[in-house]
Amino acid sequence: MTVYIFRRFVNYAILSLIATCMAYVLASVVLDPAARFYGMNPRPPQSSIDASLDAMGVNPAVPVLVRLWHWLVDLFTQFSLGTTVGGAQVTAEIAARSGASLRLLLIGSIIGAILGVLLGVWGAVRQYRLSDQIVTYASYVVFATPTFVIGVLLMILATQLNNLAGVQLINFTGEYTAGISGSWWDLAVDRAVHLLLPTIALVLISAASFSRYQRSVMLDVLGADYIRTARAKGLPRTKALFRHGVRLALIPMSTFFAYSFGTLIAGSAMLEIVFSWRGMGQFQIEAIVKNDINAVAGTALFVAVLYLISSTLSEVLYAALDPRVRS
Repeated sequence: MTVYIFRRFVNYAILSLIATCMAYVLASVVLDPAARFYGMNPRPPQSSIDASLDAMGVNPAVPVLVRLWHWLVDLFTQFSLGTTVGGAQVTAEIAARSGASLRLLLIGSIIGAILGVLLGVWGAVRQYRLSDQIVTYASYVVFATPTFVIGVLLMILATQLNNLAGVQLINFTGEYTAGISGSWWDLAVDRAVHLLLPTIALVLISAASFSRYQRSVMLDVLGADYIRTARAKGLPRTKALFRHGVRLALIPMSTFFAYSFGTLIAGSAMLEIVFSWRGMGQFQIEAIVKNDINAVAGTALFVAVLYLISSTLSEVLYAALDPRVRS
């Protein structure tokens, strides 16, 4: 199994590098880092503009493949992703913002995946009953609702709750309360309160997706021959479902979890804007608006690494669930 996991990890690493290079080339072709200089009054001399672009390594006068090569050399030799249009190191910005995004993504995705799997199994076992219909319609409503709308609705509900309570029970602007002081426990509680609403939004989004997929897979498993054989041998229905059915139904879910991470990252970007989080999603959108090639490439690398980690973990889970992979 170790050889299998290592081989898959190497494959995902190569794909991540290719995706990052393509993102850099696409950003270099589409974005115009010199545009911000052209809007200045008075406009800087062209020599000053070229010097600034050369310092960032994004001068359009240099062929894009040459710029990509220098960017990769700096990445692998100096662990540098270049500088932003504001003069900050991209690696420093990613290090400062990634914690906020990872807290939101990991907690929301894991809770949402577990809840979605449970709802999917429950819906398959109780197919077409009232509980299954409620989960189905609720999932479709979440699917049809844009991410930022879910965030705004949660903010409205939290505001109403705060008004009813007469105190600020739920804070939802930013990662923490500005100027807060106290013990580490007070700071941790404050961050947890600010994390509550965006996490709930991500849980709803991921749970709706996982529940539909898990229900479909579980329905196929319930009609399988080995389930009927287990029941014919006297195994109780519940044990037959959880010992044989759920375990095999989770195998395709491990792959689905890895590739649904991209949707969660896109959803978290909108949530970060709605809830004023300085995370990677907000950083990526700001980079595109500012025509910041290095920042766009850095965020693409960040997303690719997340895919690399999640895909590798899904392969580990796949191997743990399917004995054929371990042989």
